[in-house]
Amino acid sequence: MKTMTASLLAGAALMISGATANAAEVELWRLDCGTIDVRNLGVFSDTFEYSGEKRTLTDSCYLIRHDKDYMLWDAGLPAALIGTKADASAVFAPALTEDLPTQLARIGVKPEQIGRLGISHNHFDHVGQAASFPAATLMIGAADLAQFKANPLPFAVDPSFIKPWLDGTSKVDPILGDRDVFGDGSVVILSTPGHTPGETSLLVRLEKTGPVLLSGDVVHFEEQFANRGVPTFNFDRADSLASMERLTGIATSLKAVLIVQHDASDINKLPAFPNSAK
Repeated sequence: MKTMTASLLAGAALMISGATANAAEVELWRLDCGTIDVRNLGVFSDTFEYSGEKRTLTDSCYLIRHDKDYMLWDAGLPAALIGTKADASAVFAPALTEDLPTQLARIGVKPEQIGRLGISHNHFDHVGQAASFPAATLMIGAADLAQFKANPLPFAVDPSFIKPWLDGTSKVDPILGDRDVFGDGSVVILSTPGHTPGETSLLVRLEKTGPVLLSGDVVHFEEQFANRGVPTFNFDRADSLASMERLTGIATSLKAVLIVQHDASDINKLPAFPNSAK
């Protein structure tokens, strides 16, 4: 217990200071993981904020290089969507034009080089291409991992997308609380539950750009931090609001670039692929 406490305190100190004895080189790319046309935006606020509105969500994934190690954050929409026609009658109409391995090849990265696959939460639009990276250790909130085995399955959860890890052929690392991924404070998984019980966000510290916060689905649009828009399908309303407050607090304290992964207006906060932020 003493050893665990000491380890947690050391990790917390690194997260706060961001200091390292030998700073690793960290690089961040934004990858295109599709779009989702939403024909009834009202479901994204339980206070009727968006009743009658429509909007197209972006689906973003991110590659982090930590010296020679690679981590993928979120795995986007399923590759099976490429070349298919969206259902014009569906409330959610996802679309994808290019898979992750194809994009990674343009910067010389092979799927087997991805050592860690961090998943913000268990919905299909964030795990759709996970199985393309079976050599990676899956890092996901423990409560979200448990939902893949629930009966009935929760909204938007499909176990087939993470079959290699559920079968035990690939390594899984369930996350409880925050996690300093590389042990130097440069990449930290943050516990931000509410949208799902094990929802997480990601803090990436870059030398030139400064800290970058990737929101997961704590909110879907920037303005929800102000209007406190909580989707009707969120797991817990109080946790959702607390996680919004935590992310905005971190962004203010660290003067971080806060990127809402589904907000199309946030795409330009990072360089256009194949360029990266450093």
